[in-house]
Amino acid sequence: MHRTSARRAVIASTVLGLALASAPTVAHADSTPGTNAAVKVTLTVQGPDGLLFKGKIRTRGHEVTTATGGTHRCDGTNGGANPSTVPTPTAALDDAARKRHFTWDGTWYASFDDYSVDTIKNVSGGGSAYWNISVNGTSTPVGGCQFKLNAGDQVAFTWTAF
Repeated sequence: MHRTSARRAVIASTVLGLALASAPTVAHADSTPGTNAAVKVTLTVQGPDGLLFKGKIRTRGHEVTTATGGTHRCDGTNGGANPSTVPTPTAALDDAARKRHFTWDGTWYASFDDYSVDTIKNVSGGGSAYWNISVNGTSTPVGGCQFKLNAGDQVAFTWTAF
């Protein structure tokens, strides 16, 4: 009987030790702050003469290619803004353009590690306007390839005169 109790104690200690040893790994996996899981957002593009696009789009951070700017990552790690890849406003615009068959173009600025959106649906900012990016009604404090989107966000690209 003493042997059985000792054996149970050893088994219980081993199981508890394994559980405790693996606990930090499990907790870490659950608390990872930035993941590139696809999120659904509402994207609105407002031009000088009215609404150019509005719809729900699933997006994640990815490489983006424009005629003017070439191919670059647009996944939230730009400029060191996020430690891992995340969905971004410019990636959402790119996904909407590809899925809903409209064009956009942007210039790549290596010094900012981001695109400047220049044209959407053939509407250019030009010398007197620009495409402002806002999320949930607030202009983004960083570029469109640096700002992290969350599910349900309201993303807007708005033609804005100086």
